[in-house]
Amino acid sequence: MKKFVFLFVCVLYLKSCEQKKRPVLGETEFQKEINAQFKDASRSPLKDEDRKHFEGLDFFEFDSTYVVKAKFTRTPNEKAFKMKTTTDRLPVYIKYAELSFTLKGETFTLDIYQNQDMMEKEGYENHLFLPFLDETNGLESYGGGRYIDVQIPESETIIIDFNTAYNPYCAYNDRYSCPIVPRKNYLKTRIEAGVKAFGKH
Repeated sequence: MKKFVFLFVCVLYLKSCEQKKRPVLGETEFQKEINAQFKDASRSPLKDEDRKHFEGLDFFEFDSTYVVKAKFTRTPNEKAFKMKTTTDRLPVYIKYAELSFTLKGETFTLDIYQNQDMMEKEGYENHLFLPFLDETNGLESYGGGRYIDVQIPESETIIIDFNTAYNPYCAYNDRYSCPIVPRKNYLKTRIEAGVKAFGKH
């Protein structure tokens, strides 16, 4: 009888745990993936106290207007340089290409970079880094700008999906060292897509 009572209590406990375990929030695959990462203690940039109460990041609503096709112009003769960060760390990058695109009737150009150390790592050989600033910074989005990760395209065009723009880890935890967005990559427009500022509603 005691054994039966013990098993019954265990089953009740497990059921209560299942009910407390909420599904990962997000309207798109990107949103679900980043929320899952932030909930995972082994991968989350959040401070422990923030992660305990974390339910999901705030996002702009998905908007296909911010999925643009850009002309990808390779800049092969660029010299490697040390990109400034929020700490004394100076990672080595190279300007890999220029991206030209039209958004809401206006033409913009962004520089895209390749981290020289990261390209040596397996799985990151074709990884490119696209940091940018826009007129939502310090309002709806993080003041320091946002990042987008893309792969080297096989043609002279590339798709930029601003709905996948995410914050530097420094937006959540000051123990991280984050690249500072070059002023050249300031977009004089509002990019109402991607991750919003943390803690603002």
